[in-house]
Amino acid sequence: MKKNVYEFVELMKTLRAPGGCPWDREQTHGSIKMNMLEEAYETFDAIDEGNDEKTMDELGDVLMQVVFHAIIAEEEGKYDLDDVAGNVFEKMVRRHPHVFRENDEKTLDKSSEVLVKWEKIKSVEKGFTSYAQDLKDVVKALPALTRAEKIQKRAGKAGFDWKNAEAVIPKIKEEIAEVEDALSGKGNVEEEIGDLLFAVANLARKLSIDPEKALMAANKKFVSRFEKMEKLYEGNEDFASLDMKMKDELWEKAKKI
Repeated sequence: MKKNVYEFVELMKTLRAPGGCPWDREQTHGSIKMNMLEEAYETFDAIDEGNDEKTMDELGDVLMQVVFHAIIAEEEGKYDLDDVAGNVFEKMVRRHPHVFRENDEKTLDKSSEVLVKWEKIKSVEKGFTSYAQDLKDVVKALPALTRAEKIQKRAGKAGFDWKNAEAVIPKIKEEIAEVEDALSGKGNVEEEIGDLLFAVANLARKLSIDPEKALMAANKKFVSRFEKMEKLYEGNEDFASLDMKMKDELWEKAKKI
């Protein structure tokens, strides 16, 4: 017989209770916070693969993290799973006044209009009084490229933005020159490379390209070509010991496959 969410919550409470699992009982919000991030990424991978069974499995792991944190908070007398669900229920109603007709709100027909309205409502809820507060509010745990893109987008709402993608190109060239200067001892290399990556993320945003997704694709392409390159090598010598000229030749062949 199929189990439901409520039975799963009781299962997790049993694991946390006296006589339950020693490992589960000693966990805290802090000790399992990275698990939430890892499970979210594994779910992302499953969705990207188009694997429904794996996606269902990974969503279950994400749900387990939500329930785990809620039970810990309930034990501490702070909130429980119903509070978590009730809070997000109210939030979704507040942020969809065009659906629930709050204050005679007009109907929105375009998703772009919905997103603009969502951001305005969110800013009011959080009590932001400046654009800088909005920038600071971008989740710090996000991958750096994704966070850069979101910061840039919010800065754009304040009118601080490039006119178009073409206008970003000179900035990228400027940042490359500053990296070269830093390499010659005239600056901080890490800082300048960060500025270069930030500028590239800006270019991607202006072209409506997700920089994180683009880099993921580049990573995948590199690994695939590297694998082909190794398979093309037919010698007996260890691949790592080959000179770069031969590796470059194999790489060019791999690109054509």
